[in-house]
Amino acid sequence: MKNIFLKRVYEPVDEADGQRILIDRLWPRGISKEEARLTYWLKDAAPSTELRKWFGHLPERFEEFQSRYLHELRTNEQQSLAVDQIIEWSSNRPVTLLYGAKDPIHNHAQVLMEELIFRMDK
Repeated sequence: MKNIFLKRVYEPVDEADGQRILIDRLWPRGISKEEARLTYWLKDAAPSTELRKWFGHLPERFEEFQSRYLHELRTNEQQSLAVDQIIEWSSNRPVTLLYGAKDPIHNHAQVLMEELIFRMDK
């Protein structure tokens, strides 16, 4: 994944970020649109509201969350198209996927990256 990176939206903007794409359904608290310097806000790449609420960022639920979210990414047309769009955008320039979650390991961005790698390796 030489062209796709993950980063918390609260981290400083870097010119190496390339296209900055927010992959959350909700706007992250405490950051302005100017500070975020987004290229796109791709809400459809995020888990459904129901799944996000069920997960509640509880590490003990992460494995089941991962399974359910991957299922959504592969069966929900809008979410699947969002994944394809990220792949297209990254084909010739860097893309940084931005998320608001505090936990850098147990979050939807990690699962989305897993799906991107899966699809790009096909």
